[in-house]
Amino acid sequence: MSGPLTHFDAAGRAAMVDVSAKAETVREATAKGRITMRQETLALIAEGRAGKGDVLGVARLAGIMAAKRTAELIPLCHPLPLSSASVELELAEPDAVEITATVRTAGRTGVEMEAMTAVTVAALTVYDMVKAVDRAMRIEAVRLVRKSGGKSGLYEAE
Repeated sequence: MSGPLTHFDAAGRAAMVDVSAKAETVREATAKGRITMRQETLALIAEGRAGKGDVLGVARLAGIMAAKRTAELIPLCHPLPLSSASVELELAEPDAVEITATVRTAGRTGVEMEAMTAVTVAALTVYDMVKAVDRAMRIEAVRLVRKSGGKSGLYEAE
């Protein structure tokens, strides 16, 4: 590594950070978010009456798949071999689905982007599966809540 970690090359152009000199460590990140909706829409999901099927099951799978493909979606993001990715969706009465994603790898860079991408895609999948009955849903508060590993160590949101 010839200099500081930066997303700019010597000519000032965007470039992928060279992390080859960084130590491999176990890295884990957890992100959360929510999608708010009408109470009737949440009831439809809870009762399994959505016309497109198991909303929470499909959204969970979509989030995991998105974590695995984050480098294809986010420019300059490193492709990482993930050792695990989990997405949990919980009904939050009266009007929301809470989403939590945790992603882990052993590598030279963290998995924060993978965790946040998993949450976002899971929320978008919920939206897609019930938008016919509620186009006013809102995807909100996607944020990193915990990160461990690497040189910067532990981060926990307040």
